[in-house]
Amino acid sequence: MEEATQNEENSNPQTQPLSKNAQKKLLKQQKFEAKKAEKKAQMKEQKQRDAERKRKEWEEKLAGLTEEERQKLIDSRKELRRERMEKRSEERGLKIERLTKAKDNGQNIVVDLEFSHLMTHSEIHSLVQQIMYCYAVNGRCSTPAHLWLTGCQGELETQLQRLPGFDKWIIEKENQSYIQTFSEQKDNLVYLTADSETVLDELDPSKVYIVGGLVDRNRWKGITMKKAEEQGIQTAKLPIGTYMKMSSSQVLTVNQVIEILLKFLETRDWKTSFFQVIPQRKRSEADSENCQELDGEECREENEEFERKKKRSEAESENCRELDGEECKEENEESERTKKCIEVGSHD
Repeated sequence: MEEATQNEENSNPQTQPLSKNAQKKLLKQQKFEAKKAEKKAQMKEQKQRDAERKRKEWEEKLAGLTEEERQKLIDSRKELRRERMEKRSEERGLKIERLTKAKDNGQNIVVDLEFSHLMTHSEIHSLVQQIMYCYAVNGRCSTPAHLWLTGCQGELETQLQRLPGFDKWIIEKENQSYIQTFSEQKDNLVYLTADSETVLDELDPSKVYIVGGLVDRNRWKGITMKKAEEQGIQTAKLPIGTYMKMSSSQVLTVNQVIEILLKFLETRDWKTSFFQVIPQRKRSEADSENCQELDGEECREENEEFERKKKRSEAESENCRELDGEECKEENEESERTKKCIEVGSHD
């Protein structure tokens, strides 16, 4: 009986021991998730401490004033809040106007999401974050592109739906493939892949440029090129080698490729676009020195800005929600705190 049980366990794939490589990957992923959760908790605690500190400072400030001074300060603060709300609303209106116009005459750029079955849960999460970043950057552009998400299904679609305000994004979301979506424009489809022999010199407004939505391409080398060849569509690669040397491969993340294209739409200059987007760690030493050509400290500032971009895009994603409800809630909470402070001050 014992031998039979042992044989049954050995035949069960779920009880088979992981390979050393798989164990290392699993351990690395677990450490990453634990560190991420710890950092998130620390940030939440810090945010709560900052809010409590500001609340106490405000209460102490009000408590030391006369009733007339308190009212004057409260009115002044309300006016500043109103101006800030108006500015945010105006900026959001301009952003919506730009993105809406881009749907009619903007450069069509597609993110091909048909590779989700090849990615792990964490890789899909990473891709979703990159897409969020792409949308935020496009919204800030003076000449935004007409962005498309095609082949949006399964877990990837589920994770996208969880993003704050995703249902209000001004972006095309298609469950079907780009081949079906642009069935009447197949001759205008251009898949951007580093494996192509064709170098992209200019962006053609009549073309639809496709970026493969795939994380960890090293596991699937040549997959986008092979897909494009099988579908009989054009391919091209960014002219990176013409302007800089990469420290490793020329494979970039989805958000880096999209941002390079957006920068080029604004500047019509590939060199500027590459140096403003590609982080210094991905360039060779020679090209790191070459940064000096970008007006002294400009390159270093751009590299520092690059590291801050993800945080900014996450914050902007939150702004995709309707502002009125959030701001009304904040104002009501502050009004309650102010009311308590006035009551305390009047008793003094």
